[in-house]
Amino acid sequence: MFRRHLLSLVLGTAVALGAGAAQAQDNFIVVQSTTSTQNSGLFENILPMFQDKTGIEVRVVAVGTGQAIKNAMNGDGDVLFVHAKPAEEKFVAEGHGVSRADVMYNDFIIVGPPADPAGVAGMSDVVAALTKIAGAQAPFASRGDDSGTNKAELRLWKAAGIDARAASGTWYRETGSGMGATLNTGTAMGAYVLTDRATWIAFENKGDYRIAVE
Repeated sequence: MFRRHLLSLVLGTAVALGAGAAQAQDNFIVVQSTTSTQNSGLFENILPMFQDKTGIEVRVVAVGTGQAIKNAMNGDGDVLFVHAKPAEEKFVAEGHGVSRADVMYNDFIIVGPPADPAGVAGMSDVVAALTKIAGAQAPFASRGDDSGTNKAELRLWKAAGIDARAASGTWYRETGSGMGATLNTGTAMGAYVLTDRATWIAFENKGDYRIAVE
C-alpha cells in the first residue's frame, strides 16, 4: 500500500447517458480529480491536446478523493479521477457511475527536513518509520482531508498501532488541504509529510527537504 497507489477513472452517469447532448449544448465536461493529479502537472500537459482533438473543454475540480466522490454523487461531475478503490466500486454499484477503469500507478514517499529528528532517513519500512516519528513526537503534517492519500496514511498509522489523530494539534498537524498546500505547510514548519511522488517531483518549494522514506 505504501509503495504505490492506483489512480482510477470512473465515468459518471451524466457522461454515459447524456454526453452527446451535453457536448452539443455546452461543449465541456467536468472532471472531479484528486489534488495530487492536478499538482503533478498531468492535466496541463494532456488537456490542451484533448481539447484540440475533440473540441471539448475539460474543467477540472481538484479536491480530495472523498470530496470528489461526494461532488459527483451530487451531479457535479462527469468523470472522476481518484484513488480509493473501495469507494469507487461502491460509487458505481450504487448507480452513480457506469464504469471504472484502472489508469496508472503512483507511489507514496515520506519527505522530511535534513535534521531528520526522528532518524528515519534511508528507511524503506514505512510502518517502522511512522512508529519512530510518533515515538520522537516529531512534527508530521497530514492532509486530513479525507483524500485517497489521507486514507492511505491513516491505514499506515493503524498498521503501526498508533492513533495519530489523538495527537492532533500537537506533533500531528492536519492541514485540511490538498497535497501541494500540505507540502508548503510541512516544509514551513519542519514536519515530515507523506506525499505522492508525482506531486513531489513537480513541487517547487522543496528548499532543503529531501526524500526520507521510500
